Amino acid sequence: MTGIIYKTEVYQIIGVCLEVYKTLGFGFQEVVYKDAMEIEFLERGIKYVRENKLVVLYKGKQLNRTFNTDFTIHEKFLVEVKVNKDGIADSAVAQTLNYLKASGMKLGLVVNFGGTSLNYKRLIY
Repeated sequence: MTGIIYKTEVYQIIGVCLEVYKTLGFGFQEVVYKDAMEIEFLERGIKYVRENKLVVLYKGKQLNRTFNTDFTIHEKFLVEVKVNKDGIADSAVAQTLNYLKASGMKLGLVVNFGGTSLNYKRLIY
């Protein structure tokens, strides 16, 4: 049986998200939560890239359309930040799975700050 991939790193990121949510609560735009997360990443020494550009290949050729992830963490997995009062939408899951496919990464985390409590989904591709 294999273990949970990037368990420690994901635990760190969930800790960041909980701190941000505890401090800010819900009701802000996505960019506010991303800015706060970035401060926490820097303070905790978490290696990240914000707005990492992903290209899509078709039969070995790069398409004109690119995507930007919210965060790439430790060059290992993606974090997508959402603000939806109704929870994590299917479209957010689909978007993250597409980003995983384009990036070649195996793990994505969708974090929703929009409800009365923080929620997240861990996605494996």
